[in-house]
Amino acid sequence: MNSVFCTCEKIWINAQLATMDPQVAAPYGLLKDHIIGVKNGKITVISPMHKVDINEFHGEIHDVQGNILTPGLIDSHTHLIYGGQRSLEFTQRLNGSSYEEISRTGGGILATVTATRALSEDELVEQAQPRLEALLNEGVTTVEIKSGYGLTLNDELKILRAAKKLAADYPFHLRSTLLAAHTIPPEFRNSPDAYIELICQEIIPRVADEGLAEAVDIFCEKIAFSAAQSEQLFITAEKAGLGIKIHAEQLSNSHGAELAANYSAWSVDHLEYLDEAGIKALKKSGTVATLLPGAFYFLGETKQPPVELLRQYQVPMALASDLNPGSCPLASLRLMMNMGCVLFGLTPEEALQATTRNGAAALGLGEITGTLSVGKAADMLLWDIDDPAQLAYQFGATPLLQRIFAGEISHV
Repeated sequence: MNSVFCTCEKIWINAQLATMDPQVAAPYGLLKDHIIGVKNGKITVISPMHKVDINEFHGEIHDVQGNILTPGLIDSHTHLIYGGQRSLEFTQRLNGSSYEEISRTGGGILATVTATRALSEDELVEQAQPRLEALLNEGVTTVEIKSGYGLTLNDELKILRAAKKLAADYPFHLRSTLLAAHTIPPEFRNSPDAYIELICQEIIPRVADEGLAEAVDIFCEKIAFSAAQSEQLFITAEKAGLGIKIHAEQLSNSHGAELAANYSAWSVDHLEYLDEAGIKALKKSGTVATLLPGAFYFLGETKQPPVELLRQYQVPMALASDLNPGSCPLASLRLMMNMGCVLFGLTPEEALQATTRNGAAALGLGEITGTLSVGKAADMLLWDIDDPAQLAYQFGATPLLQRIFAGEISHV
């Protein structure tokens, strides 16, 4: 028997591995009739069945009987922690009000800010738990959680600390993002530049010192912050050693994506109004284009992101839930995979790639997770399916047999 296999703690045998590894030429990086071995939470060996004598293995054996193993799913853009809900705005939009009109009359993000500020850290954790559990039960193993509903130093810290508590209680990898620049808070309504100064001089340094976030994000849009304000934030984040992300080109073309790419952003997100110059910048920087079809659907938008042009320039595309109370209260990454295909024209293979390998890259985790590859985290999903395309083809009836996180079969 392969000596490396002898050191494995667990093996999964008789598996079809949808590795999503670009080094494997087959669709989905598919390896049929393979074994995958795990030790210390990482994948240590991948081998064809015929090359291994499993009778010599004395560890834990899982015979998957020809079922498909994929990498764990990665939700690379969520606003999972917040207070309250905004069903009234849902009704208003159905009656003809636009997202921008609702925001300008005190609704939108600021309504959630008020509700979030009123809750304690533990109360935020309690309200977030059902949303997180919904994602994990679908096979998500890595979740990005943004702040952005506090808009003060203490309230932003409260949200990020709540995210850390969730990560301590549930089996998933957390990636935290500071989104203090989500909207202009009421205290700074007439002085948005002063608020950016507060973020740069007080909030980012504190968050970096306490290790509460890995990245900084900003909503670059005409109803939020300008490209110049975004650049000020990026410069500060870069000096603090934090990754860069941006909400950009959702409602108009502010050229925020191009700006973020110039700062080697991990991802630029939304992108309905992204132009070719922005796409060229993404290609040059290797930045991931994160598409959020749930918000597109929920807001009744009609302007689609330029998927074909992104393909043409070979820009990696991720899909994420954008789970939030206002524009996408939909706690289902599997649904986003389906929407990515039906609404945006992705192929099922692109949808799975977008929620595994490219989702990892969108969080700066491309070397750690996102594919079934030796040396990466043993975050794997065992599915009772015949074809990986089924994962985008349907949702709701979840054929998930095992959720394996860091080599352990986990149940939420």
